[in-house]
Amino acid sequence: MNLVAEVRDLRVDIGGRAIVDGVSLAAHAGSVTAVIGPSGSGKTTTGLALLGEYPAGAVVDGEVHTPAGPVGYIPQHPASVLNPARRVGALLADIAARQGGDRLARRRRVEEALRLAQLPDPESVLRRFPHQLSGGQQQRVVLAQALLLGARVIVADEPTTGQDALTKRGVVAELAAVAAQGIAVILLSHDLDVVRELADEVVVMRAGRVVDRGPASSVLEGLEPGRLGTARTPRPRGPLRLETRNLTARHLATRGAPEVLSDIAVSVAAGECLALVGRSGSGKTTLGRCMAGLHRAYQGTVLLDGTPMPRSLRSRRRAELAAVQYVFQDAKAAFDEHRPVLDQVARTAVRLCGAAPEEARRTALSTLGEFGLDESLAARRPGELSGGELQRAALARALLARPQVLICDEITSGLDTATRTTILDALARLRERVDLSLVFITHDLAAAAALADQIAVLDSGRIVEAGPASELIETPQHPLTKELLSAPLTALPGGPPGC
Repeated sequence: MNLVAEVRDLRVDIGGRAIVDGVSLAAHAGSVTAVIGPSGSGKTTTGLALLGEYPAGAVVDGEVHTPAGPVGYIPQHPASVLNPARRVGALLADIAARQGGDRLARRRRVEEALRLAQLPDPESVLRRFPHQLSGGQQQRVVLAQALLLGARVIVADEPTTGQDALTKRGVVAELAAVAAQGIAVILLSHDLDVVRELADEVVVMRAGRVVDRGPASSVLEGLEPGRLGTARTPRPRGPLRLETRNLTARHLATRGAPEVLSDIAVSVAAGECLALVGRSGSGKTTLGRCMAGLHRAYQGTVLLDGTPMPRSLRSRRRAELAAVQYVFQDAKAAFDEHRPVLDQVARTAVRLCGAAPEEARRTALSTLGEFGLDESLAARRPGELSGGELQRAALARALLARPQVLICDEITSGLDTATRTTILDALARLRERVDLSLVFITHDLAAAAALADQIAVLDSGRIVEAGPASELIETPQHPLTKELLSAPLTALPGGPPGC
């Protein structure tokens, strides 16, 4: 096969610590190479090396060759590479213009890229700003950018993060189609379903080193992907902690914007977990943001303990800010890159709970420790932590506000099985210990089954089914719920490249 990119004996040191140590990797035209391993194993650092990008202050040794030309990159946190001040249509038009042609030809290339990226309702998406898109929609816009660039190598860093099973199937199909066009794909992923479906070769990393490599069939043998477990046993509902009534929302700054949520009524009781599930773009994140005061363009009411909450975060009192905390899907964007993580986590207790700085620091260290982050990790800046480590730090920071309600937006997306289990177990313990209420926004029905008491399924901004988690998972009624529960990747026609 034609070699289009190669990494040889790569070593990347930060502060005397090797985050990548002696890694070699080859990308061949039309082939998919998957790099797997736990959070912090060095996957993203290795992938970014193909673009010539390294963490600040890194000392680099080894060789990187990309003789075939430009390398496209689909990051785990897509908002980080989308200009927030420009509409999606303008962003894509700029890239299409580099390829030449008249306006009509450029428009057709953009439309084709959006179609191949499996982005529904592209006309609506082109009019929006990046912050008006769900995480899954942002991911597919970035995929469209990479396709428009004409790269011969695409590094896809957790490209199915935050996506439901149906949308994930579409992204897998597109990456397979990309490889079929002779483009090399480097897939960085924790999702063994996706890896099993797509990869020709698998490279396994741990603690910055390659510990196994070979054909996907042999390396993945015995590694089983996560499956849907048994739903929690229902328990009596306590008093309602957070609820919405007749909530209808639109996006700001979009002329003639359609409703993204319509007449939503959901509730979560004290000590209960409500899971919001549905396809990417169904309105899950917008609903969570309305609850948290992060999206004020809505009619209807959000109530905390029966009292209406101000729509805007800026209008909420300190006690109200502390009571409802939001953990973002893009943990990296939620941290100041110039300050140590520990300082930022501790600051929450000082600002919202009036804690003394030393007391806040002790509490921060204890909470971070519950999520597997010791003091040496916490003392680093955000850029020195992996995505999974930052996600755990973001969760700890929110908990230092001593919230009554914690809204978690796809916080288990893109995490390896061990890290995902650590987070879910910690949340389950917190619910029992401090009577914490959770709103759990997820495409991961296995996680919803493990954690949720109630589930609400959204589609096109409406609740199409809701009820106790055990009933909804065992006897779903709505066609979408049934489809989400029975959407294996193996249903894709044609199989992975090379079959």
